[in-house]
Amino acid sequence: MLSATEVRPAHRRRRSPYSDKQHYHEYILQRIEGYKNSIGRDELLRLGDEAASELQANSEGQFVLTEVLMLESVDRLIRKRLSLRPYQRWRQQFIKLRAAQRTPTHWGLEPHCPLAALLPRIEPEDNALVVGTEAASTTYLLAAHDAAVTFIAGDLGCVERVESRMAAEALASLFESYVTQLDQALPEFLSFVSAVDIVVLDPSVLLDLSAADRLSLIDDLQMRSRPGGIHVLLPTCKAISRDALRSMYQGWTQEEDPKRRRRPAESRRQDGLVLCKPACPPDTA
Repeated sequence: MLSATEVRPAHRRRRSPYSDKQHYHEYILQRIEGYKNSIGRDELLRLGDEAASELQANSEGQFVLTEVLMLESVDRLIRKRLSLRPYQRWRQQFIKLRAAQRTPTHWGLEPHCPLAALLPRIEPEDNALVVGTEAASTTYLLAAHDAAVTFIAGDLGCVERVESRMAAEALASLFESYVTQLDQALPEFLSFVSAVDIVVLDPSVLLDLSAADRLSLIDDLQMRSRPGGIHVLLPTCKAISRDALRSMYQGWTQEEDPKRRRRPAESRRQDGLVLCKPACPPDTA
């Protein structure tokens, strides 16, 4: 993720953006895998038999039937069944769709939501961690900017809805989700979540925790963030004040949207907190 000073026209991004071809191949793979998951085992076996018959008829015994050839043949049959569009026709619609997906309003978010000012700084495959049901909409926005998003919530229904929409919007290639209850810190099985570039937190997840457990969870999220990483605390919980949340981030810098002062006072009151982790530990600064 770029820093605020690096988002200048002259600055070269560290990672190249995804090409339309890459997005197209991901779209095809997602539709094929989605179809496989939607049919029963018997139907999948019939597809395999059809693919094997087709291969044997076309090969005339010139090569050995392998698992790779079978998989490719099955995928080809599914692609034909789904009547998936060729690249050029798909691209015409994709460009318009992706432009819309990259705006907060497409997902029901406010144009000046806390995440909006950070969008130009997101680079392909930045690691993003989204925590809490009320933060669900931000997962789509981050994925539309090619971030690798991990979504965590305690509500199974919410996680399933997010997974379903991610697949429907062709955004699931860099997305993972988990249902878990948060108490003192993230569960052990999420130990792979590290060097996170951006954390989006719904503070409502803190309501059922004791003061000590709140600090433990926030400390855990801070430790998983890379130096210079960003935490976005959404304005989704009136029961916990901004000052109380800010006090948990000693040594972190609060970032302000440069356009904030031009907005109506009512809009500014809906702001969350955007906090930046120090680039190096205080004892080595």
